[in-house]
Amino acid sequence: MPIKLSKDSEAFLVGSLKRYAAEELDLELGDLTTKLLLAYVLKEIGPSVYNQAVADVQAVLQEKVADLGVDCFEPEFTFWKKG
Repeated sequence: MPIKLSKDSEAFLVGSLKRYAAEELDLELGDLTTKLLLAYVLKEIGPSVYNQAVADVQAVLQEKVADLGVDCFEPEFTFWKKG
């Protein structure tokens, strides 16, 4: 599943990458170069980050589902066991 960004997110990230390149790498990147770099990162690195995020969510959800039997359990047939 390709990662598709909103126009606002893409514009923010392009600005962020340009600033990072300028401040940290002493490189001045143009808009086209930065957009191509962002497209590369999304295509090459994005899936690894996405897959790890999905795996993390699955682990959390599996833990929550495993706890359902404990958290959502009500003892049955207890009326005659009152005392």
